[in-house]
Order: sequence, then C-alpha cells, then structure tokens
Amino acid sequence: MKTARHLVIGATLCMTLGLTGCASTGGTSFLYKDFTIAGGSAVAGEGQKVLFKGSPLMLSGTGIKVGDPLREVNLTQTDLSQIGITDTKGKGKVRIISVVPSLDTLVCEQQTHYLSEKNKGIDKMVELVTVSIDTPFAQKRFADEARISNVTFLSDYRDAEFGKTYGLFLKGPHILTRTVMVIDAKNTVRYLQITPELTQLPNLDEAFAVAKSLINQS
Repeated sequence: MKTARHLVIGATLCMTLGLTGCASTGGTSFLYKDFTIAGGSAVAGEGQKVLFKGSPLMLSGTGIKVGDPLREVNLTQTDLSQIGITDTKGKGKVRIISVVPSLDTLVCEQQTHYLSEKNKGIDKMVELVTVSIDTPFAQKRFADEARISNVTFLSDYRDAEFGKTYGLFLKGPHILTRTVMVIDAKNTVRYLQITPELTQLPNLDEAFAVAKSLINQS
C-alpha cells in the first residue's frame, strides 16, 4: 500500500511539474517559459521540508550547508561507469552542481537548459554538473536530444546515495529536491540554494555570479 501511494505521489509530481519526455528539444531552439524563480532557500537534512504546491514533503539524509566540504559519494555516468562526486573532470576547479527531480519535467528541463545555455560563458572555466535520479540511459537521451554537451550528467538512480548523503532526498516520491550548489577549487560548498517550493526554479544567475567571483579570486 505504501509503495502504491509513493508511486501515485511521484506520478502526480511529474504531471504537475510538466511531463515532457524531452520531446521539445529535437534540435530546435529551446522555448523558455516564465517559471517563478525561488527566493531564499530551504534547509537540507532529516526532518526538514520543502513544499510541493504548498504541501510539505520531508527531506531525508544528513544535511549539507555552505562551508561544508563536498562529501564523497559515487554516482553513475551515462556510460554506466561509477565516479565519485569529488573526482569529476572539474576536480581542482570551480563546479556548479544543479540537482533536479526529473529531467522529464518542464521545470527540470528548463533548469538544465538554462545551466547549459545561459551561463554567460563560464562553462569554459568551470564544470557544470546535473544530478538526478533519472537512469543514465534517460540522462544520455536527454543530453543527445537537447544537444547539450557542456554539462556532466550524473545519476543517483541506484540507491539515492547522493541525495541521502547531502540531505536532499525526498523519500516519499523517491526523487531529489531541486537544488543548486557552487563548489570551489578545494571542494568546499560556497553557495547553496534548495528551492523552498519544488515547482520553482533556483536562482542560477546568482550561482553563476558566485562561481565567477571564485574564479576571479583564484
């Protein structure tokens, strides 16, 4: 009964956030929509919550905050190989980690396109990373259809260990909560926004500005 309830919650989230199947890309220019940009941030960790259309969803795991070191956890790349989050190709450089519930929703799709296309050229100096519980196959399909080649896609589909390690796991619907982090060259979290309302976008422009300031400091 509990499993069935969780499936219903997940299905409702996907439909409300806008199930797309990535069909809107296909080599054409992405059509950005006027989604609300979240103000402020929720808190990561066990017992904390975010809202979904005003209704609370509880977070699970050990919370992360600004000033904490990036915690090691393995994720799956699109070729099915495992990699530690601290050992991605941007190791030793500034990184922006964008966390989305599912790439098959309109808000997550736009968040990922914005990360890729609206970063004002800092993708040449930092690594852009997207993490979700989508399977590696779904992530690869999304990247190919969207023609996104400047973002590293990492999947937390196995046991949601990334979500649990960072306190960003929504156990009920079994997805990650919407988040953006900026990590400095020494693997320290320097910026963190967890959108208080799951249907809103994070402020990626602010994350880009923080990343650029860290580059200028180095």
